[in-house]
Formats: sequence, C-alpha cells, structure tokens
Amino acid sequence: MLGLAEKAPVQASLTAEQEAFDPREEKKLAIALWLINSSLTNPDREEILRFAHTDSLEEASKAIYTELDKRGLRKVFEDIEMPLVPIIEKMEERGVLIDKEALATLSKTYHKALTKLEKTIFTLAGEEFNVNSPKQLGVILFDRLGLTIKNQKKTEGGAKSTRESELEKLRDVHPIISHILEYRELQKLLSTYIDTIPTLIGADKRLHTTWSQTGSTTGRMSSQNPNLQNIPNKTDLGRAIRNAFVATSGFLLAAFDYSQIELRIAAFLSGDKKLIEIFKSGRDVHSEVAARVFRVGSREVTPDMRRKAKVINFGILYGMGVNALRQNLGGTREEAQKFYKDYFAEFSGLAVYLDRVKADAARKGYTETLFGRRRYFEGINSPLPYIKAGAERMAINAPIQGTEADILKIAMKNIDDFTKERGIEGDVHPLLQVHDELVYEIREEMAVETARDIEKVMESVVPVSSTAGIILETHVSIGKSWGEMAAP
Repeated sequence: MLGLAEKAPVQASLTAEQEAFDPREEKKLAIALWLINSSLTNPDREEILRFAHTDSLEEASKAIYTELDKRGLRKVFEDIEMPLVPIIEKMEERGVLIDKEALATLSKTYHKALTKLEKTIFTLAGEEFNVNSPKQLGVILFDRLGLTIKNQKKTEGGAKSTRESELEKLRDVHPIISHILEYRELQKLLSTYIDTIPTLIGADKRLHTTWSQTGSTTGRMSSQNPNLQNIPNKTDLGRAIRNAFVATSGFLLAAFDYSQIELRIAAFLSGDKKLIEIFKSGRDVHSEVAARVFRVGSREVTPDMRRKAKVINFGILYGMGVNALRQNLGGTREEAQKFYKDYFAEFSGLAVYLDRVKADAARKGYTETLFGRRRYFEGINSPLPYIKAGAERMAINAPIQGTEADILKIAMKNIDDFTKERGIEGDVHPLLQVHDELVYEIREEMAVETARDIEKVMESVVPVSSTAGIILETHVSIGKSWGEMAAP
C-alpha cells in the first residue's frame, strides 16, 4: 500500500509524455490524490509523481486510481468532487460585481476612524508609538502602564504576548485595550479587503477570485486572491464590506445559508435521541440545551444560560476541553467541569459517539464522513501527549465538518442540475461559497420563486431517512447587495 508521506526522487525535466498529458486529466489526478491524502492540499505534478514513485503521469494515474478504489473513495470522487469542477469554472468566470465607490467611501470613513482611535490610544498611553508594532505595544502595556493578568502567555522570545486572544483577557483591566482591539480590526479590514479589493477588480468591474476544491484538509472549498471565505460577518464594521458586493443590473443576489448545520450533523451522526428530538421539534437548540443542562423550564432560560449553552454546543464539536470551556464561559474551573459533566450526562448519545470517533481514529488512523470521505491523522497515536491530544481534537470534528463540506458541494451540484432541467442556466449564476452559505445571482423577475425552489433543493440534499428525520433547514435572503438582504 502506498504511504501517505513517502517520497521518491522524480526527474526535474519533463518528458514528451508528460508535456502531452491533458491538463484536465492532471487536475483530476490532483483531486484523486487529495482525496487519498487530504494533507496534500492543492497537490501539484511533482507531488503526484512522488506519491506514485514514478516519473510518468500515465503510471501515476494507474497507481492513484487503484489506491482511490482501495480506500473506497471512488464514489466521493465521481459523485461529489468531479461534478464540481465545471461549476467552479463558472464561478471564476462570472465573478461578482463590486461597487468601487462604496469601498472608496468606506475607506475614507475607516481611515478617519483609525486616525481618531490612534490619538485616543496615544492619550491613554501618555506617548506616541507604533500601534502596529507588537514590541512597542508590549512596552506601553506591560512596562509603562503595568498591566498584568494571571497565566499570561509569552512569545518564544520570552516577551509577554500582545496577540488578540491575550489582549481580550486584559479588556476590563484598562480602557486602552478596547481601543487597540478596535484599531486592529479596522486596520485588518482596510488592508485585507477595503483597500485591496479595488486593485483586484477586472476590466468588467467584477472580482474574480480563484476557488479551490482541494484547498483544505476538511473537504471545504477555499479561495485566494482574495480569500472571500473570510469576508467578515460578525461585526457591523465587517458586514459593511458586504454592501460593496452587488447584483448585476436586472439581477438580484440570493444567499442560502444552512442553519446550524454542524449541530444538526452531530445530532444525526451520533444518533443522540434528545438532540434529534430538539431539532425535529423546531425549537431553539441553544435554549433547549440550556434548559436541560441547567435543569430549568424553557421559559426560565436566561440570555446568559443560552450563551453558555451555545459556547459548549459548538465547543464540544471542536474537541473543547474543560480548561478551554472555562476560558470561554468565564467563572471557575469547577463550574466549567460541572457544566461539562452535566452536558454529557444529558446528551450521553453524543458523548458515546465522540468517544467512538476517537477510538476508531486511533485504530484505523482516519475518520470518515457520512459519504465516505476520509481524513488521516498521523499524530493520533503519538507518544507525545500534546500531539496526540491535538490529533484527537481534530478527529472529533473531522466527520462533522467533512460531512458539512460534502453537503455544500452536493448542494452546488444539485442546484446546477436544477437550473439545467428548468432551462434557466443563463438566469441563475453561482457566485460564492462561504462555509455554510451559497450566494447566487438570479434574474430579478424570477428571483423569489427560484430562490424558494433552490431552498427546497438544498434541504433535500440528504434524505431524511439518513438524518433521523432532521431537516437541513436553509435560510434564504435576497437583495441588491450581499450586505443588505431580507427574507423573500
């Protein structure tokens, strides 16, 4: 069996056979190799040849497809990944229309705010310094102002860290911290998006990012130049950027967002009866979990109880332990330990499932999604505790996040099939895939009806017989821009 990380020398110069090899076939080989070993993201020709221990792409093709079949990945390759190739090409060719004037206005507003914030920071610091310099910031915070907290992390050089996670711990210690965090957010938004996107827009006034279906270890798609997967949506400052992503004249943008999809997947993969019942009932999952863990009635759940339930609901899916839970919840370790224990006592089916995933990963070396996608973990049996623990955390989440990635990709294929069957390919254009969300451009006069049809397509990607009756609930919103949308 071919090893995941085995290497062999390959010829540097291309043979006539290699030069004649169809680029599309090479792309297919790259996708197949990535499915065999998801750690090899965006594999190139050299990695393809090295994996098969050959300098012939024809020979590499035979070896890789043989290995694909041996690992039971042919169905994922043919039913999920390959149908996506022409859809991605359509997305890249179409691009998304950008309102440059909106970004220019935002740039002026944010630069003014940045200057104002800088002056406030200088006043609170008692002197001027380079806010973007971790070293100078550290001198101001820790030497001049004498700020300190317990268990503060340090850099490899021994200096106290000024990373965002560490500054958050100091937020209530001194008013300068909140201003620095806001300054950093503005600075990042300006440098990464607001001032950069206009330089990447084509002559057609559209932004053509490069999408990759093999760019992550989880199965999720990625994008670059620019990375549209990280367009912010959690703060008003970040959301404002989405207003510059606009519909072509005569079209509207339609966004389709899977609601709490990771938790729904965790429910039906684990078979946890209580979690399944919550989703099937249509009630708010975080409030219901809070009611069960805190032993109160649904109407007695406070906003803080719901917040804590939300933290653990999502934290558990990423292998969060008691210490991390305490940091995210606040309070003592004992309180976090009790919450953790009570949660798994209430949702014992989920606890058993997560333990089984870890045990299976340790035994087999990989995890599988609902559709058979594999992810390997070389450190799962490491003698080093921190490496093993890290691999276990990733292994817990891999089947859930990987199944989510599969569902999004299948949804894109099914929507494409739907537009072809209806003969409306020229009226419905795929533009963006951002984690749980798909964005399309739909001709205005048919946008509402078509969006509702697409919603049904997305909700039926996995039959309810395979989801314990849980619906893959999809939220639809429509508007002239990505930032200003409303339910139809």
